[in-house]
Amino acid sequence: MTRVTTASSPAQAVEPDLWHHYGRARADTDRTVPDTFRWVWAQDDGPGVEVLGDITGLIVADLGAGAARHAAHLVAHHAPARVDAIDASPAQHAMACDLYGHLAPHLRTVRADATAHLEEHPDEYDVLYSVFGSLDFADPRRLLPAAARALRPGGLLTASTLGHYLGGASAEPDVQHADVPARTPDGAQATMRRWVLQETVWTKLLDETGFTKISVDRLPPTVPSRRAADTLLVCAYRQP
Repeated sequence: MTRVTTASSPAQAVEPDLWHHYGRARADTDRTVPDTFRWVWAQDDGPGVEVLGDITGLIVADLGAGAARHAAHLVAHHAPARVDAIDASPAQHAMACDLYGHLAPHLRTVRADATAHLEEHPDEYDVLYSVFGSLDFADPRRLLPAAARALRPGGLLTASTLGHYLGGASAEPDVQHADVPARTPDGAQATMRRWVLQETVWTKLLDETGFTKISVDRLPPTVPSRRAADTLLVCAYRQP
């Protein structure tokens, strides 16, 4: 199945917002700031915000923040100077503004492609993180170099990503994306790209980008099920 575009004019094609439906039902019933911050796929256990270290007074960015629930938790409970919740989806950006606009200016919602935003903000961030966000859905051969430039020397990049495909198929042994199912705002079937890579592939990419102190930990699901998934927790630092 090919990716879907809709033409806005003969000279211009506009990608539909494939994240239009994601999280909308929850937003209608849950407007709270989460009490916890979890990295694992099921969001039910495992490591928490301690993975980021002490972020008091730091400038942080959430790459592929969605409705900004993780970013809101950091602002409400951990006193960063600022968290930029970055997401390219108009629907997700609007949802984040509606749910957590009251946390400004310490929470800043940014509608932008994560890679492009990072390329435009060198040496700005102390910490970059992604919870099944941009590290899954942006080409890592562009995203990781942009992240390295956007971090200050010694800054931390950490992310959770799938350890294998949902359903159990093995992660890719090379830098290869899969086309996974999605829906356009009007409900039509479409696909989006997702990178599900083996631990050694992430380590090689980060090393080639110039990161140091690289670790990739596999976190199995607490309760096995057909849709459960292992989580890879990736941590690396920009060279000092």
